[in-house]
Amino acid sequence: MIEELRDLITGARWVLFDFDGPLCRLFAGHRAHDVADSLADRLERHGRPVPLTEEERAFGDPYTVLRAVARARPGSELVRTLEEELTREELRAAATARPTPYADPLVRTWSAVGGRLALMTDSSPLVAEEYLTGRGLAGCFTPHIYGRTPGPDHPEPGPDRLGRALTAWGARPAETLRIGGTPSDLFAARETGVRFLGHARDERRTRRLLGAGAAVVVDDLEPVLRVVRATARV
Repeated sequence: MIEELRDLITGARWVLFDFDGPLCRLFAGHRAHDVADSLADRLERHGRPVPLTEEERAFGDPYTVLRAVARARPGSELVRTLEEELTREELRAAATARPTPYADPLVRTWSAVGGRLALMTDSSPLVAEEYLTGRGLAGCFTPHIYGRTPGPDHPEPGPDRLGRALTAWGARPAETLRIGGTPSDLFAARETGVRFLGHARDERRTRRLLGAGAAVVVDDLEPVLRVVRATARV
């Protein structure tokens, strides 16, 4: 694992973090499943059932609900209303978000040794900025925080969105490392030629990433921190 991490990290001048997972557990005290159910129930009460698979419903991801509605009714007022409601729920969740162990020192260390850090998330950028400011980490990322924005395609992760972020950031794909927690993160990184390090906080998420083809998945950032520190001393 250490050798694989060293291969990924060495030569990675740009590091693009996901937010919920690698940096924190956003819904630690405000359950994501409850938020997803609330969004879906609101739609069904108004006669607009969400086109979700059984697996998607079981996973309880509010972002999946928003993406499903955006696909079914792109650019609609309904999508905008749901996005605004989700942002309110995220802001509530940020107050009780739980930092991922070793994430704070990893960010500070990587920034201190010259790494160029950015954040790309399906969450609202307002939420990410509020959390990072509260942890004293905003300066390590700003102005390169790429979050959900209004628009017909805004909830959908993918290589086009990642490519636009890299262009705005001025990053070279071959020298960029994406730290993400979903198969969508992996596929987007692969399509754009970006290195990928999977982070999963439980066995189910680990299996999803490995099943999607991720070469390296960690459930603990401590070895990543060790490699960053060792690489900086070389």
